Amino acid sequence: MFTLTRDSARRGRWKRGRAERLVEAYADLILRLSYSYLRSTQDAEDICQTVLLRLLMTDPPIRDEEHERAWVIRTTANACKDVLKSARHRRVVALDAVGEVQGPATDDPAELVSDAGAEALAAVMELPDVYREAVHLHYVEGCPIREVARLTDSTEAAVAKRLSRARKMLRTRLGEDHGRADG
Repeated sequence: MFTLTRDSARRGRWKRGRAERLVEAYADLILRLSYSYLRSTQDAEDICQTVLLRLLMTDPPIRDEEHERAWVIRTTANACKDVLKSARHRRVVALDAVGEVQGPATDDPAELVSDAGAEALAAVMELPDVYREAVHLHYVEGCPIREVARLTDSTEAAVAKRLSRARKMLRTRLGEDHGRADG
């Protein structure tokens, strides 16, 4: 028979408080990063739940908040890559390929941002994964190049080159006057 002790009740409150803190601190980050990989709101929500549960259940040895954030980003990226490699993901057919869907398409990047940013977001989402990952981590999440390099197991020079190539691809796709302050 299970009896509730003061200690187990305290642990339950601590876990609940920790879970609330983790959701508040990282849910948005995980959802944005997952969506940038998977381009599916439902898959991004699944990854968010998986990563947060993994963080709660495994209690990885994390020294401080910066390392916790890095762990969350790395775990999210790896979980997304696992989904992309899975047979289930390859078998799923997008509704856009089937035909017209009634109502708003929640996964349409144009509906997620203003018209001015829709074209740029669509161009970013079309970048190859390695460039899109670097652009997302650096420009959207605000990670310095050194941190992006650490999170992606790359050198700083490789990350800087990926960002440079991504900017060049985006300029080509969007036209020369996009992204230039004087322009």
